[in-house]
Amino acid sequence: MLSYPLVIEEDAGTLLVTSPDFPELTTFGEDREEALARAVDALEEAIAARMHSRLDIPSPSHGEVRVTLPTLTTVKLMLYQGMRDRGIGKAELARRLGWHLPQVDRVLNVQHSSRLEQMDAALGAIGLRLDVSARDVSGGAAPSVADESPPYP
Repeated sequence: MLSYPLVIEEDAGTLLVTSPDFPELTTFGEDREEALARAVDALEEAIAARMHSRLDIPSPSHGEVRVTLPTLTTVKLMLYQGMRDRGIGKAELARRLGWHLPQVDRVLNVQHSSRLEQMDAALGAIGLRLDVSARDVSGGAAPSVADESPPYP
């Protein structure tokens, strides 16, 4: 998942949030929790606007305070940037998948709840493979399905 840095400053009794990677991102909150929640929405909006304008999305820079994009948004961003890197447009992706253009528009729309199978197919059509893993947030190793023995003989 992608985690972008934020700058949080107190401003007249509220917390002002900006991003060094997205100069257009500005939001606020009454407290830190609200400011960070609004920052996720603002970050998704900034990404959606850049995608609509067909601009590159910057890689996350360094910073102490960070906000993590939702998983589906991260996957959509991978698809978008992968298409740009490979010179593949929406029409070509639709052709490769046998989809109509509105279906391609939806898998690239960060506000649309696309299914994982759709995202996996779209990534595969541009030569990318989606790998899924889980990590124990407490620092231990997460169980791996591949490492476990099947429950049957």
